[in-house]
Amino acid sequence: MTSRSEKLIIGQRLRVLRQSLGLTQAQMAAELGVSASYVTLIESDQRPASARFLMKLAEVYDLNVSELAPSTDAQLAADFHAALKEPALGTGSLSRSEIEAVLQASPRIAGAFVRLHEQYREAILRPQADDNPLTDRDKVEVLAENSRPVDVVRSWFYTQRNYVDALDRPAEALAEELALHRHEPHVALTSRLAAHGIIVRILPAEVMGDQLRRFDFHRKELMLSELLGQASRRFQIGVLLARLEQEATIAQLVQESELTDPPAVSLLRVSLANYFGAALLMPYGRFLAACESERYDVELLGHRFGASFEQTAHRMSTLQRPDARGIPFYFVRVDQAGNISKRFSAGRFPFSRFGGTCPLWNIHAAFETPERIQTQVIRMPEGASYFSVARTTTRAGGRQGAPAQRLAIGLGCDVSYAPRLIYADGIDLSRTRPVDIGLNCYLCERPDCSARAHAPMNRRMKVNERERSLAIFSFEEEEG
Repeated sequence: MTSRSEKLIIGQRLRVLRQSLGLTQAQMAAELGVSASYVTLIESDQRPASARFLMKLAEVYDLNVSELAPSTDAQLAADFHAALKEPALGTGSLSRSEIEAVLQASPRIAGAFVRLHEQYREAILRPQADDNPLTDRDKVEVLAENSRPVDVVRSWFYTQRNYVDALDRPAEALAEELALHRHEPHVALTSRLAAHGIIVRILPAEVMGDQLRRFDFHRKELMLSELLGQASRRFQIGVLLARLEQEATIAQLVQESELTDPPAVSLLRVSLANYFGAALLMPYGRFLAACESERYDVELLGHRFGASFEQTAHRMSTLQRPDARGIPFYFVRVDQAGNISKRFSAGRFPFSRFGGTCPLWNIHAAFETPERIQTQVIRMPEGASYFSVARTTTRAGGRQGAPAQRLAIGLGCDVSYAPRLIYADGIDLSRTRPVDIGLNCYLCERPDCSARAHAPMNRRMKVNERERSLAIFSFEEEEG
């Protein structure tokens, strides 16, 4: 909610609203009880709109104040900033205020520009990578990101705010029908499969080989590896139930997504089945109530709902039902090399489309203290601050000679939500200085960073033969 002291620049949005109502500035001013010159100043961005003015707009024209507040989509902003750094465009001299003005006034045009830039980048890089795909590792990574279906599926979930109502409510209804909170979940879930004529078999690792789950449709057997923990076994049963009982819903969602690339379609189907599985084990109403009462204690909630740390943290990022919202978390999973294998955001946390992540982010430090919670307040270049929680987790599997992979899980939210988290207890947020991070070194223009791996892609490297500073790479800063 906008505080009474907060003032916002809403010129473009106010002008669009006024014109859509067919009003002149004088007419709108009369209806709002202000002077015409005041409306003129706001529309020209020479005067901010006070909270009182916003509330009057909402009252007179029956609209939501948030529709006028300049809440730029952070992911779009990050992608737009990255696209404008393309050297071929010659836009390196654009100021941040100019870029933000475009995002505020014409976000759809900015989005179209980002998509056009992605196609341009792929067209440029593909022939080079085809000629010699090993000459430039970073270039190949950029190309691979464009060619993988992962990105479009991530984008689809981002547009849904990581919440899929069409699957979440049926999962919640099935959890209540099976009384998972009163009965032993594994027994209840296997009994449900038995109603479909399917049995569950836990098989030795040498029998399953590299597979953790295999469904034999003809023999009506769901085979699970002994390497899977109990939480993962339940989850896999839930995934199969999604395929058996929600096939029509999943097909409808895929059709509505308008994805046509076969791998992307298949990945979306898998992701939706996984979504249902998690929503079944952690049904929305009971899980949200538990999150609020236990102040989002991931480990405790994992024990309560029989889920792993990763499953629980991921589920927290989906609590965006319109009539009962939880904290809008971002969720990310990173390996020790810094590769992001899973990322979702119910809020507006920006992720880079290529390259690694910022080494100053505490998700990397989590590997130094395995299985222990790390907390950090981080600040992005545009000024937004987030409360970050990170901890390592170990994947299924593991045996002599083939240890299980260790990953880091990051969960975070806007710092304003931090007091609702148990992890913020004992931290004076008003006195805590945020750690300034960036999306990655390609896109970050913070000077004098000792963790920088290379100069930003739209800045010329600056080499001083007589001096050596903590920052390995220096670069020419923007003029003016």
